[in-house]
Amino acid sequence: MEDKPSSSPMSFVDQIVVPGDVVLDLSTMTNQTIKLGGGLRQDSDAISVMKAGKLRFSKPNKYWVESSQKRYVPCVGDSVLGIVVDSKAENFLVDIKGPALAFLPVLAFEGGTRRNIPKFEGGTLLYVRVVKANPGMNPELSCTDASGKAAEFGVLKDGYMFECSTGLSRMLLSSPTCPVLEALGNKLSFEIAVGLNGRVWVNATSPSTVIIVANAIMNSETLSGLQQKIMVDRLLQKIQT
Repeated sequence: MEDKPSSSPMSFVDQIVVPGDVVLDLSTMTNQTIKLGGGLRQDSDAISVMKAGKLRFSKPNKYWVESSQKRYVPCVGDSVLGIVVDSKAENFLVDIKGPALAFLPVLAFEGGTRRNIPKFEGGTLLYVRVVKANPGMNPELSCTDASGKAAEFGVLKDGYMFECSTGLSRMLLSSPTCPVLEALGNKLSFEIAVGLNGRVWVNATSPSTVIIVANAIMNSETLSGLQQKIMVDRLLQKIQT
């Protein structure tokens, strides 16, 4: 039997939830619009949990279940790193670590027209946004933000891409800045793109900087904020000696 939701939606936030938990009752949230992220589903007025993890909330109105896993479940609004697998007349086929390949329409770019369709070879790394994610269907991607601008989306050239858990990806994207990235940014100059699908791209003028940043990130998942900063200091000391 499903649990009864609390009178306050925030009472579940940052708490461990399991499949079947009802965390929101829309009938008590009149005149409010909410966005559902991964791990949640709507059944009439009840919002219930589909996977174990922590219920998270970000202003103004998004809820999702955060868990650390290697398999990525696409969710609308997610920024992800995708690898071009093939190209068709209407779409590029892109691997985003999900259960199925995603479609990136050839016109889903800022100012995209039939005259300026981009050409991507297999293996091209893209920073893209999930715009459709319906069960049983291939997800759809875009290389623009909600206003149709390219913003940070597009091809990621050079650099080094590595995979991690989805939980680590969310930690890297958290606000305020994740301690490991803050510590690295205070000492090193580099570019980074983090996908919620458990992929991270790092680029810098020096290959040694790329290696340090990648190693620090991969070592940080189970560390506290203070431990992350100490670990970064030790890595930097090793290359200076």
